[in-house]
Amino acid sequence: MTGVDPGRLDDQQLMKELETIHRTRHDTLLHGSNDALRAHNDRMAQLEGEYLRRNPRRPVAAGRTREGARERGCADT
Repeated sequence: MTGVDPGRLDDQQLMKELETIHRTRHDTLLHGSNDALRAHNDRMAQLEGEYLRRNPRRPVAAGRTREGARERGCADT
């Protein structure tokens, strides 16, 4: 594993790591080697998994659900 075990990060450190990995995602996808992209995928999954474990009842925006997306699609036509 690369980096600190996400379970050992406090909430603020976890959010900073998530912000950083999401910010670098596009560049890694476009310009990183296959190994770099694989490592990025693994680390992102670890960090996001830890966030979800800590926040199982996080607020979900209605527009980010399937039903909300369908309603948006109907409004666009």
